[in-house]
Amino acid sequence: MHCRFCQTPLQHVFIDLVNSPASNSFLTREQLNEPETFYPLKVYTCPNCFLVQIDEYKKSDAIFDNEYVYFSSFSTSWLAHAKRYVADMTGRFGLNADSQVVEIASNDGYLLQYFAEKQIPVLGIEPTANTAAVAIEKGIPTITRFFGTQLAHELALTDSKADLLLGNNVLAHVPDIVDFVAGMKILLKPTGVITMEFPHLLNLVEQNQFDTIYHEHFSYLSFYTVSRIFESQGLVLFDVDELPTHGGSLRIYAKHADDPTKPISPNVTALLQKETATGLTTMAYYAHFQQRAERVKIDLLYFLLDQKRAGKSVAAYGAAAKGNTLLNFCGVKNDFIDFVVDANPAKQNKFLPASHIPVVHEDQLKTQKPDYVLILPWNLRDEITQQLAYIREWGGQFVVAIPQLTVW
Repeated sequence: MHCRFCQTPLQHVFIDLVNSPASNSFLTREQLNEPETFYPLKVYTCPNCFLVQIDEYKKSDAIFDNEYVYFSSFSTSWLAHAKRYVADMTGRFGLNADSQVVEIASNDGYLLQYFAEKQIPVLGIEPTANTAAVAIEKGIPTITRFFGTQLAHELALTDSKADLLLGNNVLAHVPDIVDFVAGMKILLKPTGVITMEFPHLLNLVEQNQFDTIYHEHFSYLSFYTVSRIFESQGLVLFDVDELPTHGGSLRIYAKHADDPTKPISPNVTALLQKETATGLTTMAYYAHFQQRAERVKIDLLYFLLDQKRAGKSVAAYGAAAKGNTLLNFCGVKNDFIDFVVDANPAKQNKFLPASHIPVVHEDQLKTQKPDYVLILPWNLRDEITQQLAYIREWGGQFVVAIPQLTVW
């Protein structure tokens, strides 16, 4: 296996999370009696460019298909984040009715709807037909295709070049990241701006966020490595924000290398220095991560065993992909967790892959009154604990496993 950016042979295993089904492959009741396909979940670090990556064991078009179950609009905190972004970008870059905003991986129109409200022309690019259909129903023009140089050339010929080209939590999802970035350069106007948001590799390591590793995420990104990838395609990162979303993310700002209208922010040098100071650009930084993940596994299993012995009941909240990584790495099945609640109807009445824990409506919490609720999408911990505050009425407690087991 070679690095998908610099083609250096990969040897160093960052972490091996053991074979598991694809994290978004929810099962119907009929499928419970059928064989499941398991894929390796082994992560490598490139010793040259420090791109952390998995191999493309499951093809992206099989993951992002017409039955994709993630709809961005089901998270109120994420909608609020999107609305703030639109206000900030509109003001900062003077976007108006003469501008063109293009979002890659636009999902159900969760973000572009706020630009449309301001009468700013928008275009969504979304490969999953079911989420794209929801966006189209909202009046968001959407192309249902994967993005890369081929589509970028086609759009450039139709006068669809972008003043603002954005993508949230998509850069890590593309197997050919070089072609993806090259496509963005093609689609960007001469003085246009690219913004991309993605979880920061630094936080993944520092906060033991191994559950954010799953088959949809082909790459795990640092600012250092992303800078090199963009520069290789004639794009320059001129600013960066550190965000609290998804356990700690980056929002990068890119321009054409020959665009003189945007000075380089001090934030760029500061973040590169921060990453270097942590050792992120040395192979030693990636040692011992496996052992840290296994400590979480042991602690969670002991907790669940103790509750089982004590006759206590445990439910979970949030049928998120990160939850499937955690449960399957720990070997947790439906004999330890009774059910998982999720607000998304597309996931309800199905079962988590491998663990076969049923996904149910929130009403089941009020009916069953579990002693503990394990929050799987810990990045939404505050939102979820506020929403489920009523479990205190019967003495219920919350639990998270990442970065370490916490009960409150």
